[in-house]
Amino acid sequence: MTRNLPFAATVAAAMLFASSAIAGDNELSDEEKQAGWQLLFNGKDLTGWKCNNDKPIATTVEKGSLVPYKSGGYIIMHERPFDHFVLKCDVRWENPRCNSGIFFRVEDPKNPVHTGFEIQVMSGTRVGKHQFGAIYDLVATTKNAGKKTGEWNTVEIRCYGPYINVKVNGQEVAEMNCDKFDRPGVCPDGAKHKYKLGGKPRAVKDFARAGYLGFQDHGHKVWYKNVKLLKLDLKE
Repeated sequence: MTRNLPFAATVAAAMLFASSAIAGDNELSDEEKQAGWQLLFNGKDLTGWKCNNDKPIATTVEKGSLVPYKSGGYIIMHERPFDHFVLKCDVRWENPRCNSGIFFRVEDPKNPVHTGFEIQVMSGTRVGKHQFGAIYDLVATTKNAGKKTGEWNTVEIRCYGPYINVKVNGQEVAEMNCDKFDRPGVCPDGAKHKYKLGGKPRAVKDFARAGYLGFQDHGHKVWYKNVKLLKLDLKE
């Protein structure tokens, strides 16, 4: 019996380490804490969040998740702006016709549609500039890595200087270099995009490299949780 004690102790220590390394919903793991990740949503209340129109969020936390649907604004927005970062979150929906979006680097909260970027969140299996994981209206997805309706998906967005990279469920699905979008109203592939300011087409190259992030109410109920952010230092 005594000869088995060291082995048992080793197994117990390994199990303890594994449990401490794996975080629950809306928590940071020990490894994430050491790396400098921030938890932007605590899973309990709306601390740190508001509607982009400055109104209080009309919806409550549901199932440990943020719910943009009928929140009272176009996006549920975090109160702090960010520049260079990695953003992670989990998202799910129950409507097979779901449509929502993750906004970031929004320069003017009153006009998020034309002063910020959006990663498309929606059901379906297709690829394109308006499909799940696309940098909306700018860069099409190379694959659709989304799960079935009702299942949780993990989205990761990396913004570093002019570079934006998107992963869905661990798979890279879209990337862009904003500096290559240097013509007003036109993508490098020659296709027109929606972005305008004061009625005039914008060049994406001129978009702010810092701004607000949030989750869109586009008429369908969607749940967001595990909203985490790692700030990146831009080295010239």
